Amino acid sequence: MAILRYALFRTLTMFATLLVVSVLIFAIINLPPGDYLSNQINELRATGQESGIAKAEFLRKEYALDRPLWEQYLIWMGFAPGPHGFSGMLQGEFGWSFEFDRPVSEIVGEALWLTVLVNLAAVLFVYLIALPLGVLAAAKSKTWIDYTSAFIGYLGLATPNFLLALMLFYYGHKYLDLPIGGLMLPEYEGQPMSFEKMKSVLIHLIIPTFVIGTSGAAAMQQRLRANLLDELAKPYVETARAKGMSEPALLTKYPLRVAFNPFVADIGTLLPALISGSVLVSVVLGLQTIGPVLLTALKSQDQFLSGFVLMFVALLTLIGTLISDLLLALLDPRIRFGGRGQ
Repeated sequence: MAILRYALFRTLTMFATLLVVSVLIFAIINLPPGDYLSNQINELRATGQESGIAKAEFLRKEYALDRPLWEQYLIWMGFAPGPHGFSGMLQGEFGWSFEFDRPVSEIVGEALWLTVLVNLAAVLFVYLIALPLGVLAAAKSKTWIDYTSAFIGYLGLATPNFLLALMLFYYGHKYLDLPIGGLMLPEYEGQPMSFEKMKSVLIHLIIPTFVIGTSGAAAMQQRLRANLLDELAKPYVETARAKGMSEPALLTKYPLRVAFNPFVADIGTLLPALISGSVLVSVVLGLQTIGPVLLTALKSQDQFLSGFVLMFVALLTLIGTLISDLLLALLDPRIRFGGRGQ
């Protein structure tokens, strides 16, 4: 029951945080003067195209962009009725992209699940690489294994993602015949999911997963090594060793569990870091994720599109934090579920 109460409390906290984040996102995307349509109106006036101005003015009223910012926010979120009644984020209406002249839902439809897929693959890659290398480096401290893993880690941290993407882009295709660019073959774009399409996506995932996850894996490996070395130096480990406990049992019984806490807590920060770090990689590799879409929307001040993408990233961040909090509560018995402990 304690874990259920804690999960409910954290879920409610997550939604409250998301509400605050939505206010900040809306305020930030409206910080630059004007918006897409007002900028377009100014350009049309400068060139004397009066017919285009009438259309832009109509769209401003159609999407409530002529109203005060606080009212625009309430309509965008679906808390207040707009020109078409209640039709905001809460009702599943994400607005219109003026840059692409299409509904936001159509633009981000396939890009959303591809973004989630790429970043989940990167998270799995990070943990599959960082866990064994970090534990091995700590267990074999000051040996060639430790130095080799440290060298790999520093190499991963020092190499820019876009440079690594370009290198693998060329050598992966030349020597391993890996596909160049994108997350699927062109003939599968816009097609319903099938075995062949999923196979194409998985093959195309190899390079992006490696590129996006490398720096995260290197940083996490170093943190796990440092945490585990700190635990292995504590008196209770020396006591267990003196009592004749074998090294593998001694390592996994308590030190590894305690050292895992920051490792698990990193889930909350890893997802947003991977998504933000993958924007440039997505542009270089031509990935059909929301990264390039967000970049275009921010540059053109396409507020409905950029607002939705930022809200989606915020939601992923909060979900990652929720997962890490629940795993920490299960992993470490010292964490109290019900506030003030027994």
